[in-house]
Amino acid sequence: MTEYRTEEDTLGPVQIPADALWGAQTERSRNNFPTGSKMPLEMIKALLQIKKAAAQANKEEKAIAAEKADLIIEAIDSLLALSDEDLRKDFPLVIYQTGSGTQTNMNTNEVVSHMAAKINPNIEILPNDDVNHGQSSNDIFPTAMNITAAVAVEDLKKATQHLIDELDKKQKKYWDVVKIGRTHLQDAVPLTFGQEISGWKSALEHDLEYLNQLAPTLGELAMGGTAVGTGLNAAPHFSKIIAEKMTEIYGIKFTSESNKFYGLSHHSGLNVVHGAFKTLASDLMKIANDVRFLGSGPRAGYGELNLPANEPGSSIMPGKVNPTQAEAITMAAARVMGNDVTVDIASSQGNFEMNVYKPVLISAFLESAELLAGTEIGFADKMIAGMTVNAERMEELVENSLMTVTALSPHIGYHDSAVIAQQAQKDGTTLKEAALKSGEITEEQFDAWVVPIDMTNYDK
Repeated sequence: MTEYRTEEDTLGPVQIPADALWGAQTERSRNNFPTGSKMPLEMIKALLQIKKAAAQANKEEKAIAAEKADLIIEAIDSLLALSDEDLRKDFPLVIYQTGSGTQTNMNTNEVVSHMAAKINPNIEILPNDDVNHGQSSNDIFPTAMNITAAVAVEDLKKATQHLIDELDKKQKKYWDVVKIGRTHLQDAVPLTFGQEISGWKSALEHDLEYLNQLAPTLGELAMGGTAVGTGLNAAPHFSKIIAEKMTEIYGIKFTSESNKFYGLSHHSGLNVVHGAFKTLASDLMKIANDVRFLGSGPRAGYGELNLPANEPGSSIMPGKVNPTQAEAITMAAARVMGNDVTVDIASSQGNFEMNVYKPVLISAFLESAELLAGTEIGFADKMIAGMTVNAERMEELVENSLMTVTALSPHIGYHDSAVIAQQAQKDGTTLKEAALKSGEITEEQFDAWVVPIDMTNYDK
């Protein structure tokens, strides 16, 4: 049977599991809000790092006794040294709780307080007065949100660059391989497969640049605003010291030079960066769809690409192989698009001095970043890297296409060229056969004018 201890908060006594490092407020939240996923550990670790920096700042500013600050720092270092599995044991709260994240902030305060007591029971460290000194959930939680978001963006940028690099290899390899183009899902004039890939790569390069341009907005920290943005009860240089230490720890530029009223009640930075996530997701969905459609078959589809066989594709059809990496990344893209609606609505709920949709907002943001980064790497390594062209199929489709007739237009005009193409389609003949039958051009002229590789204008 579970043993309990009794602690009290301002509402009265609370029974808490005897071996838990959390306290009364965490236990109340654990019982009042049992539904949904746990608060991301990235947020917990960021809160711990901020509270460590806060203890250092308070020590420098002589806002709390040096021995208390040192013990808080030691307790936090002990927690940060734990494995994710062990750290999670004392951070049981879920995303769907108070919209300010107060209960997770208090969970952190209580755990640090109890860890400090285990290290040195002779120095009393109180959750509110000491661990939370100079802080409010209203400023530390959004500060942790921006920090974790900024780190997640850096990871996503690396994954996006990795996919760009893999596409670049294929672009160079297949730069002069001619294939038929398609517009409106219908045959169009030829291009090279390398050119087609260059369009995919350029889209991702643009997406990466959007992230580079927008990410710095996440460096503005709300820390120092405390309850409503006025900075009540925070030491004079408190937020500046914390921002400097966060920059040092994470290798990302953070600043305290920001409007604190904005920082507490608005999350425009998270919203606009997630908008770039959605743009990236849209482009990834288009690219993955192109790849899987071009690789459809092997006997009854487009059949232009050979896709890697990573696992059996059917429980009933022997030998079937499916484009699963494309399916995974397009599902991730769909989720990101949905998360963007959540982030958008959550960002709008900054009523008066504080936004109260913070936990769901950062949860959606971090999920999107993780999904995109993970599926981009899988798509790059397990699909694009092993993708090859079916050159014979590409050549066959070019030869049978009627849209190469476009090369005749400058010589015999649009109308007569269209008549030739329509006649070829009606008679089921090749374009060349229909052109010679029309009497408009000779075989020598056709062979000189209709050269698919020349029609691509590709740069050798």
